[in-house]
Amino acid sequence: QVQLVESGGGLVQPGGSLRLSCVASGMTFSAYVMGWYRQGPGKQRELVATINTGGTLTYANSVKGRFTISRDNAKKTVYLQMNNLKPEDTAVYYCNAEYYPLSTTYWGQGTQVTVSS
Repeated sequence: QVQLVESGGGLVQPGGSLRLSCVASGMTFSAYVMGWYRQGPGKQRELVATINTGGTLTYANSVKGRFTISRDNAKKTVYLQMNNLKPEDTAVYYCNAEYYPLSTTYWGQGTQVTVSS
């Protein structure tokens, strides 16, 4: 059974930092494209960042230069380092795993990030 478990969310002031983690189990982690998505209040879920099996990174324009995605295949963990957080970054952040050869997708349960003074 595949599980993705996120942690690291919380309340932070504007300009602050948080580091999200997503630990995977029940899957060949290194074979998956891993990503972070978010869904703000009243908004649709949107892509934040992805890292593929070769380490290629993609970012939403809104987070470029502030967020960094990384992965540790030995620990089956993907991270999202978020710096210079803004109120508009407030959302539930979801970990995503994609295995394209079989069109398989998995989601974590989400972790809340709130940026407010």
